Amino acid sequence: MKIVAKIHTDFKTKFGVPRQSGLVKGLKGRIVFEPEYRNVEALRGLEGFSHIWLLWDFSEAHRDGEGWSPTVRPPRLGGNQRMGVWATRSPFRPNNIGLSSVRITRIELHTPEGPVIEVEGADLMDGTPILDIKPYLPFTDSHPDARGGFAEEQNKKMEPLGVEIPSDIACLFDSEKLEALRGVLAADPRPHYQQDPERIYALEFADWEVKFQVRGNNVVVVKASPLPAPPLGE
Repeated sequence: MKIVAKIHTDFKTKFGVPRQSGLVKGLKGRIVFEPEYRNVEALRGLEGFSHIWLLWDFSEAHRDGEGWSPTVRPPRLGGNQRMGVWATRSPFRPNNIGLSSVRITRIELHTPEGPVIEVEGADLMDGTPILDIKPYLPFTDSHPDARGGFAEEQNKKMEPLGVEIPSDIACLFDSEKLEALRGVLAADPRPHYQQDPERIYALEFADWEVKFQVRGNNVVVVKASPLPAPPLGE
């Protein structure tokens, strides 16, 4: 398998990344191709599609030499119930391949980085390797009568949380990133087995460390601090 591109997002770590693509539509991503694949001809015709499928590498979930398990503990079930790996989208699988459906917002063919695809609704960490890109075909890929199994059942039980961001913190983000942050927090980024109302969680988002608590059905942001600048050359 060859890495054809990498996606750049506002998530430097896994914590807070939405559990599925499209859950937080305001989350932006930039797909930058590897030098070998910076050929504008490879994007010919893509402007006619609104969405694409991304096949990508769960690069932070590799367990080399550990083999595989036929069952996993989905976070949706609180991490205490096992399901077959083929019935989940867990990163811990024989081949660490992820799948995301994202919306194209812009295609730039000529940039200093070569052709770039800008998308929204991404559920990937910054720097995630992209293995392939395919167009989303609504006449075959959309199944309105499809059943979602235990994932759909759990999703019906989960109401979005209210989000409280003090004005002195909200002003640190532009309007688009603030809206995306609200969406991330409303989806409750905590592991489902952690329900401690006193605990303060830290989320790295858009060059800021955002600290928050969950009080009842509300997420309350308590602090935001700038992340250290990356070392030169990164």
